[in-house]
Amino acid sequence: MKTYPVFLVHLDEAPCVVVGGGKVAARKVWALLRADADVTVISPNLSPGLQRLAAQDRVGVIDRPYRYGDLKGSFLVIAATDDPRINERVWQEARALGLLVNVVDDPDHCNFIAPSVVRRGPLSLAISTSGRCPAFSRYLRRQLEQEFGPVYGDYVEVLGGLRESAAAALTMAERRALWQEVFASDVLSLLASGDHEQARRRAQVILDRHLSGMD
Repeated sequence: MKTYPVFLVHLDEAPCVVVGGGKVAARKVWALLRADADVTVISPNLSPGLQRLAAQDRVGVIDRPYRYGDLKGSFLVIAATDDPRINERVWQEARALGLLVNVVDDPDHCNFIAPSVVRRGPLSLAISTSGRCPAFSRYLRRQLEQEFGPVYGDYVEVLGGLRESAAAALTMAERRALWQEVFASDVLSLLASGDHEQARRRAQVILDRHLSGMD
């Protein structure tokens, strides 16, 4: 199975449906909520975690089993029930409507696969084995979590602060030179030591030098 990796955005404007109310469904709901998705859960029974989310109005709930027609108007669908017959019906309807659909632990009934993800602020590292061995994806995620700590989120924020000025004033070749110098500098190590102000100043000095033509 070949894949084309993407990151979906603006999911708060695109209704997402999770069919199922157990622990697996809860994990999928949480992943969607971390992307600010507009989520509706279809299930007559909800795990305690999903009950809390519903009570907080963080998810919508259709308190009954899935019925054909429930997916109309959706953008993305995840089937996470323990009944293969229901999952099959969800798959068939979603496919007929041209929706993004994932049947958990059933790669043959998916047109997208949810990767294991390491999140560090605006930085996301996604790992997939194309459905071959999700356990290995989770193993690699734990390795990356140790290698890429929270400081990398701060680092991306600093880099993002430089990008707008660089894009407006520098050529592509000049931007490449800028980023190479920033990446080779001690900006990241300054952030890791907790000196965020000095890290930002160091990054700004490098940017200013490139904006002035390396005078």
